[in-house]
Amino acid sequence: MIGILLITHDTLGEALLQCACHVLNKRPLQLLQLGVAAGDDPNDLLPLAKKMLKLVDSGDGVLILTDIYGASPANLAGKLLKPGHVEGIAGVNLPMLLRALSYRDKDMETLLKRTTGGGRDGVLDMLRH
Repeated sequence: MIGILLITHDTLGEALLQCACHVLNKRPLQLLQLGVAAGDDPNDLLPLAKKMLKLVDSGDGVLILTDIYGASPANLAGKLLKPGHVEGIAGVNLPMLLRALSYRDKDMETLLKRTTGGGRDGVLDMLRH
């Protein structure tokens, strides 16, 4: 099973994790989050992020989900990426996380495709849907 690490601004990752647990009615395994606060230096968090990455990796790889591409959490995530084994997707939302949790028993390529699709498909104009 592919592990999932959320690296987000402040408590966004914790909130997404709690919502996913509520929807799934359980705490998924191999799922952790790291919040980057306004005063944090992402370089100082790198050793902790590496440790968390190892905790969620059972050998099948890890998908890192982050919020805003180019911001500190995404830049931190970028230092952990290893193509094919540690992949990253920016723009995390709850539908994306739920899709990632649902498809992480597949291969990394399938997981990446399904996860990004879930994020996109979860954004819609409710009056015109």
